[in-house]
Amino acid sequence: MAPHFDNREGYIWFNGDFVDWANVKLHVLSHALHYASSVFEGERVYKKKIFKLNEHTERLFYSANTMDMEIPYTMDEVNEACNSTVKKNKIIDGYVRPIAWRGAEMMGVSAQNTKINFAVAVWEWPSYFDPEERLKGIRLSLSKWRRPSPETIPCDTKAAGLYMICTLSKHDAEKNGYADSLMLDFEGYVAEATGANVFFIKDNEIHTPSPDCFLDGITRRTVIELAKKRGLSIVERKILPEEMAEFTECFLTGTAVEVTPVSQIGQYDFKPGQITKDLMEDYISLVNR
Repeated sequence: MAPHFDNREGYIWFNGDFVDWANVKLHVLSHALHYASSVFEGERVYKKKIFKLNEHTERLFYSANTMDMEIPYTMDEVNEACNSTVKKNKIIDGYVRPIAWRGAEMMGVSAQNTKINFAVAVWEWPSYFDPEERLKGIRLSLSKWRRPSPETIPCDTKAAGLYMICTLSKHDAEKNGYADSLMLDFEGYVAEATGANVFFIKDNEIHTPSPDCFLDGITRRTVIELAKKRGLSIVERKILPEEMAEFTECFLTGTAVEVTPVSQIGQYDFKPGQITKDLMEDYISLVNR
């Protein structure tokens, strides 16, 4: 059994210094714990190098600015903190979690005078499964929760509070034997999985929901570029759930899932095929350069 995340070997970069992993603490009255005033990133390490680190750091600062938080370091300093934490912990293939959050200087909805804390944690995470095993595809349920209207949330930020309904959806899916859950948007169109973007294939054409109320993932954009290099047509549009009956292949993209085939979403079945396999291989080749 893997050790809990509050008691591991190694070091976390915490407000400018390396601290023993188990000794990193924050107060129970931290604003972030009560009001979700936290932004973060999820990044992959391949062969000791963080994939697309600059893009992730740029999004982190965009999210912080949207959440009225000023990270007390420059983007270059954050990049250095991420890279040095990977090196300090001797990570070859792993995961990086930079996070900024409001401290305990104020308690209540207002938080103008709270300190913005910043930390970077990294841990080992082998980067991918055997390609043949992954081609069997994972199964998704259909969530009862929907992505909210962009008029109600900062939908283009990677902020902690936006993942509440994702956790609820994934718990419900796993309880019923599924690997993940697909969420619709506030209008009833296909949106995303709980932590990944979704793509469908029909007649050698790739269809994917327009990211108008959910995060436009960095892996999503990367895979779109890879597909275009293969001459494949990409259609970004509103997709009704009943249209899933017309698609032959489906896959998810994200930092954690990379490119993962899907064999079922609710009542709809898919068969992972050549296009999905090609994009899986293209992505793995790209990140391991």
